[in-house]
Amino acid sequence: MTVLAERALALETPRHLGTRRRHPALTLTVRAGVPLLLLAAWWIGSATGALDPGILAGPPAVAGALGELLATGQLGDYLLASAGRAGLGVALGAGTGLLLGVVSGLSALGEDLVDPTLQMKRAVPFLALVPLFISWFGVQETFKVVLIAVAAVGPMYAYTYLGVRGVDRKVVEAARGFGLSGARLTFGVIIPSALPNILMALRVCLSISLTGLIAAEQIGATEGIGYLVTLSQQYYRNDYMLLCVLLYAVLGLLIDLGIRGLERLAMPWREHLAAR
Repeated sequence: MTVLAERALALETPRHLGTRRRHPALTLTVRAGVPLLLLAAWWIGSATGALDPGILAGPPAVAGALGELLATGQLGDYLLASAGRAGLGVALGAGTGLLLGVVSGLSALGEDLVDPTLQMKRAVPFLALVPLFISWFGVQETFKVVLIAVAAVGPMYAYTYLGVRGVDRKVVEAARGFGLSGARLTFGVIIPSALPNILMALRVCLSISLTGLIAAEQIGATEGIGYLVTLSQQYYRNDYMLLCVLLYAVLGLLIDLGIRGLERLAMPWREHLAAR
């Protein structure tokens, strides 16, 4: 047997280079494992008396508070009020940030005009603008929507700007070689190429909007989850406070799941790019 034949026999079978997908049930179990463990530790600590109910209410008390809100129908009204404010604010803020990010990323003149102002705005915490906005808009719905919109502008602008500037120049030149220019080039090549950054910006905007929502609904509101937080503080209802925290956590989880689903629909090819 020749040396080449011996080496051929010694070669290993190549590993599978495709995507190895876990079973959906296993994925769900792993993702839910840590939250369930935390819930179990919270429940056991409350049941054994290790956790003072005056400091941290137990799961049965929080479930009772949830039942009270469901029985009165207030929970649905509060959720709808908060969702409407957050949705409108994010739509205005994210839309403005997307437009400014594209203009600044595509044009040197646009960058000179827009970027300094947006960078200064990003350096100012949006909560510091609350007293100013109250003096301008009062404490009604306009104030709440504007505050959430201002909170959403910065992340959308920054991620969109980076995404547009990061588009491969060779791709742009190839598209121009096929006759694309102006709006066709922007919406057909540049924005789809920057879509991963834009969707990440949307995820950040929706998360930050929850912070703005809490601040907005604690001033001059008569309904909403933030208003419920204020009531729980006034009446020292620890169970309601924890319920609001859990509601925000569930909203954050639903936002993340929604963005993940949008990513799969808008960018199906990215599923095959991850090195897993």
